[in-house]
Amino acid sequence: MTWNVPGGSGNKDPWGQRRGSEQGPPDLDQIVKNLQQKLGGLFGGKKGGGPGGRFGTGKAGGIGIGLIAIVVVSLWLVSGFYIVQQGERGVVLRFGEKSEITEAGLRWHLPYPIETVEKVNVEKVHPIEIGYRSNRRTGTQTKVPKESLMLTEDENIIDIEFAVQYLVKDASDFLFNVRDPGATIKQATESAVREIVGRSNLDYVFENRADISAQTQALLQKILDGYKAGIYIRTVEMQSAAPPAEVKAAFDDAVKAREDKERLKNEAQAYANDIIPRARGGAARMIEEAEGYKASVIARAEGDARRFTQIANEYIKAPAVTRERLYLDAMEQVLSNTTKIFIDQKAGNNILYLPLDKIISAPGTLAGPVQAPPPSAADTVAPPQKAGSSRGRFDLRRRGVQ
Repeated sequence: MTWNVPGGSGNKDPWGQRRGSEQGPPDLDQIVKNLQQKLGGLFGGKKGGGPGGRFGTGKAGGIGIGLIAIVVVSLWLVSGFYIVQQGERGVVLRFGEKSEITEAGLRWHLPYPIETVEKVNVEKVHPIEIGYRSNRRTGTQTKVPKESLMLTEDENIIDIEFAVQYLVKDASDFLFNVRDPGATIKQATESAVREIVGRSNLDYVFENRADISAQTQALLQKILDGYKAGIYIRTVEMQSAAPPAEVKAAFDDAVKAREDKERLKNEAQAYANDIIPRARGGAARMIEEAEGYKASVIARAEGDARRFTQIANEYIKAPAVTRERLYLDAMEQVLSNTTKIFIDQKAGNNILYLPLDKIISAPGTLAGPVQAPPPSAADTVAPPQKAGSSRGRFDLRRRGVQ
């Protein structure tokens, strides 16, 4: 009968597999028993699945246990190798206590749990931000007022921001003395900045940012050295310093007034620097002129005195000649500086002669008759009359006067 005919004998399919209720999942107990038998055979135990089967204690079993022990110990020892990268330091801890500090390269230590290794990067520069936080994804900054607002010595409020960069200079101190380096440095930096700003005036903070940064760096390094944090502060830079937004308008007015004050002072100083040297130069010139005039007057007076003495001596020797000479010299001096008009007294019509010296010296003289001004007593020259002397009349013709 074919296998698919109902009621066929054997109830088997063509592949010899039983169907119906005889097919089911494998027996779990049987699988465990078979595994025990295989392991027992590996380590020299008795084969068989009965309850009497157990691991043997023969020679083959001892060799297997020894091999496993050797493999386990080898893997444990190999786990002690570690690599310290360039710029790092490896701190070896033996039961939690510092044992040694290793340099870069392939190193080995007693495996766990005897010794462990903590690696610290001593060349990486770590940034700390005070008063603001930067978002690297968006490139924006967020203010942190509780860190940036500070009080100055002159009781002004300032909004200030700092950026700090630090390195690890002692790996063991960094690991054992500081639990949270970032929080520690941030709090120490904020404390140092508040101390420096608190003992400085507002104008000094605005005008001496580099000095404030240098003082903050020195104080922060002193604080961290006191903590034995193993940290070196590389730079402390003041990012910004400004008054709070609420008082910025009033502060700008005050700054403008201060700038106007400085400008006026500079202009006044420039004017003083210009006028004072001029005044000093004028005073010095007047003093020199006065000294020169003084020397000239004294020299002229002394010369006149000597001349008078010489004339007096000559007058004693020849009074008449000396008197005539003095008169001629005086008239020469007077007439050389006055306008002269010549009159012909013999002519009955009193014809006036023109002042030729003035006409010649005058530029752009027009041709034609020119009416001369009438003579005056000062312009008329007459010979002096001397009583009791044969030379009472002086002839002007001796001087070339017609």
